[in-house]
Amino acid sequence: MIVDDEPLAHKVLEKYISQVQSLELVSNCKNAMEAINYLHSNSVDLIFLDINMPDLSGIDFLKTLKFQPQVIFTTAYSEFAMESYEYGVTDYLLKPIKFDRFLKAVNRAIDTLGSNKSEEPISVKENNEQDQEDDDANHIFIKQDSSVYKVKYSDFLYVEAFGNYLKVFTADQKIVARKTMAEFEKSLTNENLIRVHKSYIINILKIDKIELNQIHIGDKEISIGTIYKSELMKRLNL
Repeated sequence: MIVDDEPLAHKVLEKYISQVQSLELVSNCKNAMEAINYLHSNSVDLIFLDINMPDLSGIDFLKTLKFQPQVIFTTAYSEFAMESYEYGVTDYLLKPIKFDRFLKAVNRAIDTLGSNKSEEPISVKENNEQDQEDDDANHIFIKQDSSVYKVKYSDFLYVEAFGNYLKVFTADQKIVARKTMAEFEKSLTNENLIRVHKSYIINILKIDKIELNQIHIGDKEISIGTIYKSELMKRLNL
């Protein structure tokens, strides 16, 4: 089960879970109340649980459970790590979550469950199948006039909006697309691309420096919008 109020977190975990043959995703819950209602009539072996959620936090949710399954916290806040282990959680993953760290946590959960699954290491899909899935999830197609460009998320520097168009900047090219920023943001499936201003989306892996309210990516300076600043700091674990 995944319990998280961030749609992007669901996408990342869904992708990772689909690559591990020992795991089956049975429920996606946007908040703790949805999870409680599901568990009233269903059981699960493992929960990927966010901590900072509206109405009921992940830690408070754990306190409501009479029988606790294996729990792996998935959060952007490192300060809850020590407290979380007081509740017997299996592991604590900081966002953005890397696949190798995810596998390590899942192995630990399976070992603790003591099921037949733990007799052998968990298996990942064949390389060619996994590579295809990774490739499908790591790029986006962008249309400019009569041409369509395949752009890897890892190549993004930033995206700049102007009216009903936007400019996509990579290290090698600039693509001008007839699309609003809101439409483009909805199409993204990579957690490293984050909106920092009404007119800008950036790749956080390309940040060279943040000074006051200015992000430096190469020679470009990008202002941080007030309503986006807290999410950016959260994503950077600051």
